This record gives sequence, structure tokens and C-alpha cells, in this order.
Amino acid sequence: MTETSVPSHDSSDTGGTADRRSKRQRSAWLFVRDLLIIFVIALVASVLIKTFLVRSFYIPSSSMENTLQINDRILVNQLEPNVIPITRGDVVVFKDPGGWLPAVAQPTKNPVVAALDWALQGVGLAPDDANDHLIKRVIGLPGDHVVCCNALGQMSVNGVPLDEAEYLKLPDGVTAVSQEAFDVTVPANSLWVMGDNRYNSADSRFNQEKPGKGFVPIGNVVGRAVLVTWPIDHWAWLDDYGDVFSGIPDAAPAAEGAAASVAPPASSSASGSADGDGDSDSDGVDLVAEAAREAVSAPTLDSLGSTR
Repeated sequence: MTETSVPSHDSSDTGGTADRRSKRQRSAWLFVRDLLIIFVIALVASVLIKTFLVRSFYIPSSSMENTLQINDRILVNQLEPNVIPITRGDVVVFKDPGGWLPAVAQPTKNPVVAALDWALQGVGLAPDDANDHLIKRVIGLPGDHVVCCNALGQMSVNGVPLDEAEYLKLPDGVTAVSQEAFDVTVPANSLWVMGDNRYNSADSRFNQEKPGKGFVPIGNVVGRAVLVTWPIDHWAWLDDYGDVFSGIPDAAPAAEGAAASVAPPASSSASGSADGDGDSDSDGVDLVAEAAREAVSAPTLDSLGSTR
């Protein structure tokens, strides 16, 4: 009779296989755990960065051309003004002081798309959809006396004419930096701001009838725009053109709670106080302003999908 051999089952082999399987499962869990930890840390870091350091915005209008183009993406440094003081020439993003932007009905989004946008915006991976923000260049700080225009069409701050040719966009054949004459003294804790596309920017000049008289409270400033991140061929650090404003003397501190000073733009006294020429420049102001009004139409409103 032939004996049939039966393979023996070694309990030690079975135990070894189970141990290996257990180790693989434990390794897989550790890998997943590490990924989750990294994700949570990255998420928290992103939220903290967006909350305290930088935010992303996109540009929906032409008011800051040629410095910023429509659909540019920018990074905004939120340390300014809370940690770093604002300076003349800074390009800042700020919340609408009230009435600068018209009410805009928000388009209806697919719930899934809306949720994804909200999540990406929350961690700073997508530009904010903040329709109540604008972006302009700071011209006047608290206490500054800002006047436009002299006989050459220049604006002056604290009596010093500005050569803004480096960043201004003006209509062909026009040299006056503003189609509107004005004479203002910036109140405490406020700014006077203007767009670089000077004839197509609804800025401080065109909001003087609003409650804030065209001034932007410093508390409304989100931060300073420092970098164009998209599209790639627009990538650039944003210049504050400190040389344009370097010769301006500091203004006398504006009194806390003092009313904003807005002088009649066409008066000879206003022209003399800014340019030091007495009545001699008043005709120049009128002629420049009139020529500018005839050259272009009124500016269009600004608005940011994230900044304006």
C-alpha cells in the first residue's frame, strides 16, 4: 500500500505571515497618519498666513493700468499698516469706505463649485471673491495738503510738485494728471488715494460728496500690494516709486477728529497755497482743468472681484 504524505502546517510559519501582514497594515496606517498630520499643519499654516501675512486678490478693472492689468493676480502684504507704516506711493487694497462701489448682485453658483471656491479661498489657494474692495495708490498721508493742478498739470503734496510720469497712464495728448482740480488736506487716520490710470479711475477725487469726503480710513486698508503673481509674463514686484515722493516734507500732524479740509478747487487762494505763486497760477489751474474735461469722459467705476 502506498502511503500518501500530508504536508505539515508549521504554526510558526502561520504566525510569521500574520506578523508580516500586521506590520504592513501598521506601516500603511503610519503613512496615512503622517500624511494627515502634514495636511493639517499645511492647512493651519495657510490659514494663519492668509489671516496675518498675505492674501491673494485679482484685478477686474483697468483703474491701475499700466501698473496692474485686468485679470492680474496679486499678493497683498497684510503687515501694512498694522506693523509696517503706510508710505506715499504704496499701492494698497482697502475696503470700500462707503458708496464708492455700486451694489452688485452676486451670480448664482453651482453649490459644489461655490463650496470648492469657499474652501480654496479660506486657505488662500484662490483669490478672494471680495466685491467690496478697491486698489489704489496712496498719494496723501494724514495731514498732507494735496492740490491739483499747477500750470504744468502737476499735482503737489505739501507744496512739492510731483513728477508721476513713471507710473501714470494718461490719454494721448493730455499732460494734466487729473481732469478734476482739487485742494484737500488729509484728516487724521485717513488717506488720499488715486488710480494710476488717472482718467479712468473712480478714486478719492470722485467721492468727495460721500460721507468720507473721498478719504480712506487707514483702518479700512487690508494691506499693500507687493507682487503680481499671474499671469507668468506679468510677474513683478510692485514699486512704490519712493523717488517720486522723496522730497516731500512731513505734514503737521492732523488733529484727531478734525474735519476734512476740502477747499474750492478753482479758487486762487487754493492754488497759491499749494504752489507758492499766489494768484498767478489760478488761470493755469482753470485752463488745465477745462482742457482735461474736454479731452476725456468721466471715469468708470472700479470694482474688484477681489480688489478694484
